[in-house]
Amino acid sequence: MLETSGRLLRLLSLLQTPRDWTGTELADRLEVDVRTVRRDIDKLRNLGYPVDATPGVAGYRLGAGAKLPPLLLDDDEAVAVAIGLRTAAGGTITGIEDSSLRALTKLEQVLPSRLRHRVSLLQSVTVTVRAGGATVDPDTLTAIAGAIRDSHRLRFDYRSHDGTTSLRTTEPHRLAHIGRRWYLIGWDVDRADWRTYRCDRLRPRIPTGPRFTPREGPDVDLSGYVSRGVASSPYRYSARITLGVSAEAAADRIAPTIGAIEAVDDESCVLRTGSDSLDELAVYLATFGFPFRVHEPPELIAHIRELTARLTASVDQLS
Repeated sequence: MLETSGRLLRLLSLLQTPRDWTGTELADRLEVDVRTVRRDIDKLRNLGYPVDATPGVAGYRLGAGAKLPPLLLDDDEAVAVAIGLRTAAGGTITGIEDSSLRALTKLEQVLPSRLRHRVSLLQSVTVTVRAGGATVDPDTLTAIAGAIRDSHRLRFDYRSHDGTTSLRTTEPHRLAHIGRRWYLIGWDVDRADWRTYRCDRLRPRIPTGPRFTPREGPDVDLSGYVSRGVASSPYRYSARITLGVSAEAAADRIAPTIGAIEAVDDESCVLRTGSDSLDELAVYLATFGFPFRVHEPPELIAHIRELTARLTASVDQLS
């Protein structure tokens, strides 16, 4: 049997898992009787931990309190949190860089030397490259997440890629994070269709709208759905290209924010991408370094033929 202090820490660790525990289950795990479990629960409550008793089966779970109690993390969890905080300090969400660094400093002060060494080793061999581009206000993400959780319609002002602003009313479904971008997947009420919105371009209107009954998502593979939408739908030209390499080889060269890749067989795949510029599409395809065949749009096919003739003529003139 564990000593009282060790048993309390073990009990707290169990209660921090996202489930309900019966008194009997806790007693079995701690190798004590149910009466001792009740006394230990009372001790945790006196220390400020909000242990809730769930009705019906005399179960227990750690609830939310008026203040944040200390958390117990195992070795891997502590390292994961430290790495996550350091990554957050790089900033894809506006305004959390400083708070991430403060939290990281507090965590590193109490890490055992063996864990501090693991985190420091990763830091010493890693170069952080701050990418440009718009970031997202954390209040915006919180408002979206709350509307998704509560099944409330979300109204927001949305700025499209051409700079125009419109009011949108959606039934929010999920948030997606690709690269340095955050996206909202939602049912557009006025357009009666699914849409994908860049979160850095929307400004929620508060309060949210009425409750709605959540509907089935637009695709079982939401990550693929977002990749396809991000890669082509916001642009003037949507392209479909067969690549003469496997999907795995293509994915090594093409980021999810650039295009969506669908495997055909072991030696070919289909790329769906888009751009507002035919020149940009043609030049980008030419830099892949592997065979490809353009199927659509017809404007791109004609443009590539024109560019090919122009480049060929320039070489003939030099020779």
